[in-house]
Amino acid sequence: MAYDKFNILTSSAVPLPIENVDTDQIIPARFLKATKREGFGDNLFRDWRYNGDDTPKADFVLNDSTYSGKILVGGKNFGSGSSREHAAWAVYDYGFRAVVSSFFADIFKGNCLNIGVLPVQVSPEFAETIFKAIEADPKTELEINLPAQTITLLATGQKESFDINGYKKNNMINGFDDIDYLQNIKEDIQAFAEKLPY
Repeated sequence: MAYDKFNILTSSAVPLPIENVDTDQIIPARFLKATKREGFGDNLFRDWRYNGDDTPKADFVLNDSTYSGKILVGGKNFGSGSSREHAAWAVYDYGFRAVVSSFFADIFKGNCLNIGVLPVQVSPEFAETIFKAIEADPKTELEINLPAQTITLLATGQKESFDINGYKKNNMINGFDDIDYLQNIKEDIQAFAEKLPY
């Protein structure tokens, strides 16, 4: 299994209400040498999290113990910039299982879906509602229901639906990457191949 199965996630959330967060801010280029999806979480938002002497910046949200959870709520146009898949790796390795935004860059969105991070695109109005709810109560919880394709603010019951490609949805529910999916249908592939004329 490539990553954790995703069904229904209930968690508090970390707010990052900054627009146009690009992949170089998510994981700076100097950390792209590794080829395994390990250790990138330590450098998620590295230049925003740490000073030049590696001391934490107290005013950055990931260094604020007030906020925690497996959901990152970002501003509009999250994941723009270069296509580096390491940005999605860093988000996953840090411990986030979903990112909520009113708009995602397409390549970043695809990279997330490939490694088990669910990108949940909501309306700008609902995104603002979520930010205000977290500001009022940092422990407020969101429920992301992948089978039903809904995100709910549990304190109020406010809910929105979100879109996801059917193939990617099935893979996330099963914890499959593309290779896992093919291995899962190996017998069907073999049966089809046997019917082909040679």
